[in-house]
Amino acid sequence: MRNTGLIGFSLESVAKAAGVSRLTVYNQLGSRPELLEAVFDGIAAQGGLHRIPNAMNDDDPRAGVDRLIEIFCDFWGSDLQSLASVQAAASGDTEFADSLAARNERRRVNFSILVDRLVERGDVRARVAGDLVDMLFVLTSLPVFLQLSTGKRKNAATRKLILAAADDAVRRAGKPPL
Repeated sequence: MRNTGLIGFSLESVAKAAGVSRLTVYNQLGSRPELLEAVFDGIAAQGGLHRIPNAMNDDDPRAGVDRLIEIFCDFWGSDLQSLASVQAAASGDTEFADSLAARNERRRVNFSILVDRLVERGDVRARVAGDLVDMLFVLTSLPVFLQLSTGKRKNAATRKLILAAADDAVRRAGKPPL
C-alpha cells in the first residue's frame, strides 16, 4: 500500500484503476463511505480480525480479553507500516477519519462487553469498569503498538508486553481500594 493519502481516492479513481466504469463501482459498493468500508473490511480480513467472534464467545471473559489483545497485536503486526500509513492518511480526510474512528470504537465495544462479563463474575469492580475498558482500548491501539515495536523489539515481544500491562490493569481493577 503506497501512502499517497486519500487525495483522489474516489469511486472514479477506483474505477479507473480497476478498468471499469464509475457506475460499475457505484453499483457494487455504493458511495465513497461504503467504498472505504469495503477497503477496511479487506484489510481486516487479511489481518485476521475474523477471529474476534471466537474471543468474544470464550466462556472465560478473562481469556477472551487476552485473545482479543492477541488478535489486535497480530493485526497491527501483520503489516505495521501500511496500517500506520492508513492511519496517517486519515488525518487529512474527515470522512476517512470518521470511518476509521468508528472501526476503532468497535474494539472499545468488544472490551466493554468482556469487562461487563468480568464485573458480573465479580472479578472487576463495577465502578472502575469504564476505566479498565479505556485502558484496554488504549493498550490495543495502533499508536501504542507502533511505539512499542520500534527498535529491536519484535511483534511477539510487543504482544507479551501489552498482555502483561493488560493483565496488571485487570488485576488492579479487581482489587478493593486501599
